[in-house]
Amino acid sequence: MTLDMTSNQTRRVKLLLKFASIVVAAAGIILGLSTLASAAGIWLGAWDFRRGFDLLRMANDYGDVIAWTCLAITVVIVFAARLWNTGNALRLGTLAATGTLIAGIAYAIPESFRPPEGVNYPPIHDISTELASPPEFVAILPLRAAAPNTVVYGGTDNMTPERLAELTREAYPDLVPRTYPEPIAPVFARAVAAVSELGWELVAADQSAGRIEATATTFWFRFKDDIVITFAETTGQTLVNARSVSRVGVGDVGANALRLRKFFALL
Repeated sequence: MTLDMTSNQTRRVKLLLKFASIVVAAAGIILGLSTLASAAGIWLGAWDFRRGFDLLRMANDYGDVIAWTCLAITVVIVFAARLWNTGNALRLGTLAATGTLIAGIAYAIPESFRPPEGVNYPPIHDISTELASPPEFVAILPLRAAAPNTVVYGGTDNMTPERLAELTREAYPDLVPRTYPEPIAPVFARAVAAVSELGWELVAADQSAGRIEATATTFWFRFKDDIVITFAETTGQTLVNARSVSRVGVGDVGANALRLRKFFALL
């Protein structure tokens, strides 16, 4: 179905629909650039993760409204262009749909950082399989000299070793010391290979000392989390413990625990 209009009316409708499609595309692009800038500024050293979080939070706060509004306007543009037979429905629809898609992606990225529904992660960033005597860092210590977070277990504000161990045990009961019925050498070799496969930066690997240290860098905000893995051999078996500690931030939203799970799955 189409509506007959005079040439002047058709021209005005075309201009109106073109303007609307440009607005939708611009809104999507601006939201997308805000999301991209949250990480790009950190990569380029323009600002720290706090400013990046602020930009990402802004995109998340308004992203769903913008994305749904863009989608609704896109549908109206296409329908109106066909109804009034303006002849540019495909072009305008494509332009508006592109903005809508960008807005949707820009909203989905920060939304992906939210924990799953019903999951509440404790506000901790130091996860160890050994809670009584956590593995200690050696080679990585100079690299953390300027890091806000300490490597002293339970040494952050409003935290104690006992409280940190309790929170870890409650949230991640599966992260416990692992025993393998083999000597250290093959287990150590698999651990080094796992570090490489996970994309961590190997800082030190000393089999005689029974220790591996590495650094993992997150993709989006370039957070650096440090890992230490220790090995102890007793009667033909090898006991493996691991610890992952963030350099910045209070809570890690389960990132360090997930990292250790992936390591042990490969091991």
